[in-house]
Amino acid sequence: MSIQANSVCGQNAGAWRKTLGLAVSGLALMVSVQTATAQDWKESRWGADDELGAANLMTPERVKLAAELVTEGKVYSLGMIVGADTPAFPPRSLSVTVLQPGQNGNSGLGANNFTYNDDIFMGWLGIGPQIDGLGHAGIDHVYYGGRTYGDFAPASGLTELGLEKLPGLVGRGVLLDMAAYYGTDMVEEGTAYTEEDIKAAAEAQGVELREGDVVLFNSNWMDLLDGETPDPERFGSAEPGVGVSGAEYLAELGVMAVGADTWGMEVVPAETEGEAFRAHQILQPQNGIYILENMDTRALADDGVHEFLFVLGQARLKGAVQMIINPIAIR
Repeated sequence: MSIQANSVCGQNAGAWRKTLGLAVSGLALMVSVQTATAQDWKESRWGADDELGAANLMTPERVKLAAELVTEGKVYSLGMIVGADTPAFPPRSLSVTVLQPGQNGNSGLGANNFTYNDDIFMGWLGIGPQIDGLGHAGIDHVYYGGRTYGDFAPASGLTELGLEKLPGLVGRGVLLDMAAYYGTDMVEEGTAYTEEDIKAAAEAQGVELREGDVVLFNSNWMDLLDGETPDPERFGSAEPGVGVSGAEYLAELGVMAVGADTWGMEVVPAETEGEAFRAHQILQPQNGIYILENMDTRALADDGVHEFLFVLGQARLKGAVQMIINPIAIR
């Protein structure tokens, strides 16, 4: 969505407000459940000063094993193309302006007439293909490692957990094709990937989930953006995705990152009325696991690829919560 052309956001505003409004009615219940286990998740398994979370699982041994998965050298770009018209979680938007600075009315620089174009980006970093850093999702203003909002999140940028701390993510990537598992061209919105579904899909597709993995889910949801019958309003109003038991299972396994081909990674509407983005809370503040959204996994699914080398080197913008990314899968 652009600032100027916000049609999708406008059309979906009611649906977004309804989804987010449910969180208010269910907040007391959510807090009461979380209070019982507060001390369990506020203390990072990697120590009180840790800012990397599950990226600590990116050991040299695991990286070398992941590199051995490359047998053909085929490269898959997982980052969808993003632009001013890309549906995004309100109020996020972006625009790009191309300029020729200092070149109007002249022939450029030097005797050789050097001219150039520059671009100005104006917008939110959580649009399109993105990584959610560990400073993104919280529980009542408490974030990974027990940090409170006032401790590390001034408006000028995160003082801890910023994405500049992350060297990147490299490891064994696993794709679970949920559209194939459910036997459908595209998984319906509101479909939650439960622990049982994830286990069954992995078994059916002959792949084992392991500690330190980057686990991606394919639903073909992106066909709503560029398929035969595009429906960006539907794309942005709901989605299939990881459910609560699925998130708990992946956290128990100790994966490094979880991603999907949808804008929010987890199921919307939520499985339990009154809850909002509970899988985000399980993965991020409680377990330090990175979230990858709007990953274009269709080519991997079409080729039947379930194991690959995953490589991500995000821009290290100081204090950033999220970042637009283009991860690479190599088979």
